[in-house]
Amino acid sequence: MDTGTHVVMGIALGGLATLDPAVAASHAATTSVLIATIAGSQIPDIDTVLKLRNNAIYIRNHRGVTHSIPAVILWPLLIVAVIYPFFQGANLLHLWAWTFAAVFIHVFVDIFNAYGTQALRPFSSKWVALGVINTFDPIIFGIHVVGIFIWILGANPGYTFLIMYAVIIVYYLRRYQAKRRVLVEVRTLIPDATEIIIAPTMKFHQWRIAAMNKSMFFVGRSEDKKVEILDRFKRVPVPQTPLIEAAKKDDNISAFLSFSPVYRWEIDEFTDYYEVRFIDLRYRSNGHYPFVAVVQLDCNLNRITSYTGWVFSEKKLRKKLGIIPS
Repeated sequence: MDTGTHVVMGIALGGLATLDPAVAASHAATTSVLIATIAGSQIPDIDTVLKLRNNAIYIRNHRGVTHSIPAVILWPLLIVAVIYPFFQGANLLHLWAWTFAAVFIHVFVDIFNAYGTQALRPFSSKWVALGVINTFDPIIFGIHVVGIFIWILGANPGYTFLIMYAVIIVYYLRRYQAKRRVLVEVRTLIPDATEIIIAPTMKFHQWRIAAMNKSMFFVGRSEDKKVEILDRFKRVPVPQTPLIEAAKKDDNISAFLSFSPVYRWEIDEFTDYYEVRFIDLRYRSNGHYPFVAVVQLDCNLNRITSYTGWVFSEKKLRKKLGIIPS
């Protein structure tokens, strides 16, 4: 989920914790748990700082080791070690338990996004992505905000957020059922599909679709229970040529290929350089595919410049590459 949603989730979990007698026993215990649940709801995303280096490192590592099983165990210990000296009147075991819950819930809800996490590391480096909830879901965020507002007005936070979480669980089940219906429709349209990726959007009844069979890529959307195929591309294997092999050695291209499960490629040859482009087919927006990886190589196949990330126009891409269009 996005940072704002994780913040309100941490606050809500701190309110829910007041149902625990050991937490409600003292102001120190209540305050320490609230601070810990907010921190625990944020700390797995500490790898966001990698964006300051470059997109390639960020794409390769975000939601990786910081969301792994060892991290879920270690983060609560680290947070408690920092917080407990300031609140020694708090129950240490219960402080740890609620902090662990915050960290675990952060990683757990991230699994439901299309981006997913490597939550099974070190046992598996596979990305676990159920694609049921958008990274920012206005309904989930809104329910949390309403719950927090009710708490501010004086309602019992424990029972308020207990009811809130029951509503959210029902919402998750509804989203899962909605995705299943879209999947059935896509299989009807493309009965020989070998892979189907259905990604949520911020709108409840709107989904992005990317699918493939042995010969074609299909890009579509589902809106108000109607599935529409918007684009079709012939599925052409990436050639095993010196140019492509040189392109794959670039960090931006390599990061993109490690992240994207369904993409097409293009090669453009100019007077004094080549341009290799990989285009993710999962994120079609207004007829444009904004998530790309591009590398330019000179005639000796040495890297000139490259970029991977989100660009919504060719002009902006050229700006990212730091060149003037030919």
